Amino acid sequence: MTIKEKQQEIIDEFAFLDDWEQKYEYIIDLGKELKGLPEDRKTEENLIKGCQSKVWIDAEFKEGKLFFNADSDGILPKGIVSLLVSIYSGHSTQEILDSDFDFIAEIGLQEFLSPSRANGLMAMTKQIKFYAVAYQLKS
Repeated sequence: MTIKEKQQEIIDEFAFLDDWEQKYEYIIDLGKELKGLPEDRKTEENLIKGCQSKVWIDAEFKEGKLFFNADSDGILPKGIVSLLVSIYSGHSTQEILDSDFDFIAEIGLQEFLSPSRANGLMAMTKQIKFYAVAYQLKS
């Protein structure tokens, strides 16, 4: 499944949810499914700057694709980062770099978040793109 198809799947899932309380619950449930990071990967290098909670994103490059894993000490940020990991993990660096984050606006996520959480979300998306650039330069 392409990144665009995964994004559309999320948009469709959010469309079936009636209000932000249900969407909030959905995001929290996504976070509960995230396997998280082992303690030795919760490093300063993997810590996302600009998040209200602590959020870590780690990346591994295997067989020409980037695989992300993440964790957070906050339940909502953990759900948000889980959403991003599910969309972007398992794709080539070029696919990630060619993709956009328009689906965030389409599901209304930024409008729902406080300004500090919205800044954290943007920091997470920038980190995913950063990993794609860094691993593309290495390969």
